[in-house]
Amino acid sequence: MSSQNEKTPDGLVIVDKPSGFTSHDVVAKMRGIARTRRVGHAGTLDPMATGVLVLGVERATKLLGHLALTEKEYLGTIRLGQDTITDDAEGEFISSTDASGVTREGIDAGVAELTGAIMQVPSKVSAIKIDGKRSYARVRGGEEFEIPARPVTVSSFQVYDVRQATAEDGTPVVDLVVSVVCTSGTYIRALARDLGAGLGVGGHLTALRRTRVGPYKIDSARTLDQLQEELTVMPVADAATAAFPRWDVDEKRARLLLNGVRLEMPAYPPGAVAVFGPEGELLALVEDQNGKAKSLAVFG
Repeated sequence: MSSQNEKTPDGLVIVDKPSGFTSHDVVAKMRGIARTRRVGHAGTLDPMATGVLVLGVERATKLLGHLALTEKEYLGTIRLGQDTITDDAEGEFISSTDASGVTREGIDAGVAELTGAIMQVPSKVSAIKIDGKRSYARVRGGEEFEIPARPVTVSSFQVYDVRQATAEDGTPVVDLVVSVVCTSGTYIRALARDLGAGLGVGGHLTALRRTRVGPYKIDSARTLDQLQEELTVMPVADAATAAFPRWDVDEKRARLLLNGVRLEMPAYPPGAVAVFGPEGELLALVEDQNGKAKSLAVFG
């Protein structure tokens, strides 16, 4: 029997993703570091982007689908005056327009239009599926197609700095340092594109750093090099406590719940609730269905 030291702990790993890595690359690396195939990630980050990527190891992979739905926070740089095919710096340029005449008032008005509950058309070069086929694959195949707009919420869109700059091709451009707090499924590069389009000069994202996913912040994230040195895992019970409302049950209820009995549950806000047993152990994630606890994932 293997000793406890060799066993991979259940829990979340908060990674500070490096630029140039896909989310899948990070998962592959973590499988090597944690010595297990059971690694997954909550929410994707584009290769260009850096910052918080939440990975689940072993049983904590069951939390990921529920964590993916939480609010995200970003710091980024938007360049006004240039459009690209991907809406970020990874893609080839489509057009350049002198942006030196753009005013702060115009920028603020454009940002206000893109704040709150909005309808957003995702970037075409993205992993979103259109009729079962990934959008980027359709672009590569030369297809003409439209992506339907979908509702997202941008609860905060702040501009911290406005800088005049010159693009590689000599075009006068404007660089904006921004922060965005938004719901899952919001494309920051689509915000850059739409802000530029609204100002009549085009725009794309040149840098992006995710600073928060739900309750997990960049200050608790570790680089892959740091994790290679020392694997830092947030125990699954702590991870659930940070992300979901908590419901403590006694031994009898714990046993009934783990046997599939739908217990009556107290009132909680809509969404997943973490159930803990008498020893403080995570038993399950449940949601309220007509006042009864419906299991989403079982850990006990």
